[in-house]
Amino acid sequence: MSENPAPPYESYVERILDALRRSPEHTALITAEGRAVPAGELHEAVLLSAAALAEHGVRRGSTVSLLVGDRPEALVARYAANLLGARVVSLGLGSAPGTQAAIVDSVGTAALLVDPDLRTAGEALLALVRVPAVLTLDSAPTDWHPAAVAGSALRPGRTGTATGTTAGPKGAAQAEDDWCIRFTGGTTGIPKGIRMAHGPYGRLLVSHAARLAPSPPPRFLACTALAHMAGIVADATLLAGGTVVLRSGFDPLDVITALERERITDLWLLPPLLYELLDHPALATADLSALRRVFYGGTPASAERLHRAAELLGPVLYGWYGQTEAGNITEVLPHEHGVTGPDGRITVGRAQEGVEIEIRDPRGAVLPTGRNGEIHVRTPMLMSGYWRRPDLTAQVLRDGWISTGDVGHLDGDGFLHLVDRLKEMVIVVGGHVYPAEVEQVLLAHPAVAQCAAFGTRRADGSEELQAAVVPAAGHRLDRELVRGFVTERLGSMYAPAAVHVLDRLPLTEAGKPDRKLLRATLGPDHGQPDQG
Repeated sequence: MSENPAPPYESYVERILDALRRSPEHTALITAEGRAVPAGELHEAVLLSAAALAEHGVRRGSTVSLLVGDRPEALVARYAANLLGARVVSLGLGSAPGTQAAIVDSVGTAALLVDPDLRTAGEALLALVRVPAVLTLDSAPTDWHPAAVAGSALRPGRTGTATGTTAGPKGAAQAEDDWCIRFTGGTTGIPKGIRMAHGPYGRLLVSHAARLAPSPPPRFLACTALAHMAGIVADATLLAGGTVVLRSGFDPLDVITALERERITDLWLLPPLLYELLDHPALATADLSALRRVFYGGTPASAERLHRAAELLGPVLYGWYGQTEAGNITEVLPHEHGVTGPDGRITVGRAQEGVEIEIRDPRGAVLPTGRNGEIHVRTPMLMSGYWRRPDLTAQVLRDGWISTGDVGHLDGDGFLHLVDRLKEMVIVVGGHVYPAEVEQVLLAHPAVAQCAAFGTRRADGSEELQAAVVPAAGHRLDRELVRGFVTERLGSMYAPAAVHVLDRLPLTEAGKPDRKLLRATLGPDHGQPDQG
């Protein structure tokens, strides 16, 4: 007797569509302008957009590139492309047109979707590269490019939006197909395309949605780029039957107001943005009683600032450590924020379910507990590899293990403690300095609100450490006292050669301190090439 065939693969988009269809009247999205989008309307918009893409030749294995801001259509476009089995590439809005064009060309873009608010950027990009189909998310035709134009399916007043019963294309994606290629860049040089498969991503969302699902349904405030972690949390929120509240960007007062007005339960922030939130006077009097989880990660966090966050926000902090190549690696829970390493920095937590961690020396030998070395991981979310870079893939991904490029150690209780990235190491007279160690000390200074330490290269090829600092409210910073503060705690080798006082740190599109820009604008030779 033959075995029963395996059930057809169900992609994450199909699961989200099922959740939307079950409660069509439920508010799935709230736009930055305050419009409530019912689940049925969002469901129909995805199907109509998928049909429009299919009419322009998009199918399983195609690539759809997105030049889109943080608007509902960004989610609709991604879901529509992924439903057809096409991969998506989100183009960094802060990237130069030449970089965008190189990416569009390298992935063999079948269709480019352009935000109508990014007309100028679209023109600059299309002056450098040809694409078979160019579609706009606007509802009105444009004349700025003689290519195909598609109207936005996401707008009020359409028939059928209350029920979400519009017939549309069937899901074509398979578990091994790429759902996206995420290009890294902005801080460490030429972007690399990281291929992420449907199977692992779908399992991640199911797991995360289960965490968010307890009553009442989650309400997630998306105030950072949907092309990054905010988009992942948005997917899990919709899968859990919740509501995604969109903002057009991060503004601390706007975020505090939205947290209170919209009864937000979940928030994702990178540490620099969390610090801005903590420093705003409106936070102290805001009603944040609905807040259940504040996820943070992406860059090292200050122990002092996190302790302050716990005082103001309560036991809602969840720290994530991970990489695009490996997915989430560890998590530190609210009650674990008192666990610190030898340098006083809060742990990044213990391995998440299904994750294995090894600390290895330069020869690949596994190091014992407490010894610093490079962090290697094996996770359920491993990338498929770098896009068309088998050489680079082989350097990073071996026998199912990712070399993270991060330095750290495991303690006796399984908590992982980070030191810094290998590539951020600065070679100075006397030894090697990791910028994160200096940042940790600087953030303990009462007059420092934010900081970023970075290495620069002099004309003679030698390296030096510099630091950019943002003063805390009501404080002035004396550069020599700051250097002395670091020297007293770490030694003269760690004292920044220069301290730059800024009103605000420049951030990448992903919300991380833009060290590449700092090197270019503040370095000794103003524009030495990025060595990362």
